[in-house]
Amino acid sequence: MNQTCHTLSIIIPAYNEEKTIAELLQRVLDADLGEGIDRELIVVNDCSTDSTGRIVQSFIAAHPQAPITYLVHDRNQGKGMAVRTGIQAVTGDYVVMQDADLELDPNDFARMLPHLLSGQYRVVYGSRFLAEENSHTYFSYQLGGKFLSVMTNLLYDQRITDEPTCYKMFDAGLLKSIPLDCKGFEFCPEVTAKVSRLGYKIKEVPIRYYPRSIEEGKKLRLRDGLKAIGTLLKYRFWKKTVQ
Repeated sequence: MNQTCHTLSIIIPAYNEEKTIAELLQRVLDADLGEGIDRELIVVNDCSTDSTGRIVQSFIAAHPQAPITYLVHDRNQGKGMAVRTGIQAVTGDYVVMQDADLELDPNDFARMLPHLLSGQYRVVYGSRFLAEENSHTYFSYQLGGKFLSVMTNLLYDQRITDEPTCYKMFDAGLLKSIPLDCKGFEFCPEVTAKVSRLGYKIKEVPIRYYPRSIEEGKKLRLRDGLKAIGTLLKYRFWKKTVQ
């Protein structure tokens, strides 16, 4: 009997990631997703001003059989817009976000996929806080992530530990059905709020985490945390219509 094959679409928004993008693409291609899982990589260059674009194009030329779709914004629009552009190109059964840095391990997709394949969940998050061995570069980031998670649980009746995690995996049909307004890092709280408002419970699994410093290119700032708080409140109390 032939095993049913599914495809995981991996959206990779990239802005000025020349130091890591080639290694990241190789890691995603090499990741063991488990039996019966194909992959497609959707790289969205958000108008990088460094060599990110050239490196991606060189990587694709050197790997002609790799399932990589490369999209480019003609102006910088933010991570949320890059993710939204990537969603439009998705052809797989499931979708996950992958930052262009090396903070997370794409081999952890194999921990998340079974929960979607089972049909019990349509949304799975990878939690950095469920793996006790993980370190965190900045206490403020750790505290902020936990605060957003508590806020999410109180506002949306979830039980998660890592709302701002990059590793958010969805049933593709569900994600495509959700109208998104985000342009920047508020993609995370917006999509969390909207799947919660639709009644979906989020499953979490522990993932590995190798944080980088601001000097190494970490882009999140305090203003992004404040926007995340505002986004969670907005979709709970003021913008109640999801579809």
